[in-house]
Amino acid sequence: MNKEILIGSHVSMSGPEYYLGSVKEAISYGSTTFMFYTGAPQNSFRKPTSELRIAEARELIKQSGFDESKIIVHAPYIINIGNSQNSELYEISKRNLAQELRRVKDFGLSILVLHPGSHVKTGIENGLNSIINALNEIFENDGTDVKIALETMAGKGSELGANFNEIKSIIDGVNKKERIGVCLDTCHISDEGVDVSKVDDVLDEFDKIIGLDKLLCIHINDSKNPRESHKDRHENIGYGYVGFETINNFVHNPRLSNIPKILETPYVNGKAPYKKEIEMLKNSTFIENWRDNL
Repeated sequence: MNKEILIGSHVSMSGPEYYLGSVKEAISYGSTTFMFYTGAPQNSFRKPTSELRIAEARELIKQSGFDESKIIVHAPYIINIGNSQNSELYEISKRNLAQELRRVKDFGLSILVLHPGSHVKTGIENGLNSIINALNEIFENDGTDVKIALETMAGKGSELGANFNEIKSIIDGVNKKERIGVCLDTCHISDEGVDVSKVDDVLDEFDKIIGLDKLLCIHINDSKNPRESHKDRHENIGYGYVGFETINNFVHNPRLSNIPKILETPYVNGKAPYKKEIEMLKNSTFIENWRDNL
């Protein structure tokens, strides 16, 4: 296994092998890390972790050389802690998030990526305060040490966390700062308006505002839309407006060598593209029209 580049993709988790199947899928792509959901991202139904073949999967993880501290879990999309005025949804979201943190701990993992939430016309300041209050309550009571990585968003609708300053405001308000960090998404920050082609400039700005020590994960996605489109539509590597060269520069930047890098690019004709994308990025070589031969 290539230990030098921490790169992988989203993988599925379904029966009968569940987490064991997730690990096997990651291995089949040539990954050195991976990301998964502990259940369907669109709803809160979750199988008990005791049924998910975690012990077998962890043994295979050990045998395969994966570093469990670099394996990523993504929280379900339905969680929205950015709007406390909808009290019912807010309480449900807090319960679901606390549950997800405990599930991450059951897997023996330590990082949960979370979309910060949407203020839904209540205003940015109210939304950020709602997120801060929810995180402080959850961190005080969930009984874990799992870290949340707030994902940088594209600025679609009333999304919060669409720029580094909003993310910083949340981090500043969280009491247990050792449990909060960031997941940087290359598609999202480009769609929000950042010139991602200047990788070190992006990292310098991130470090100045937030601090690179808070960067826990990177989603390395191309974008179907030009910069500042606020669309959030991922594209396969080299086929979008971010481009292969820029994404390759993120993957191989020495400042990011210890950060897990995760592909969330679209399937091609019903097939996962990750093995080919990982191979190209490991070799820093783009293959023209690679999707045609997938």
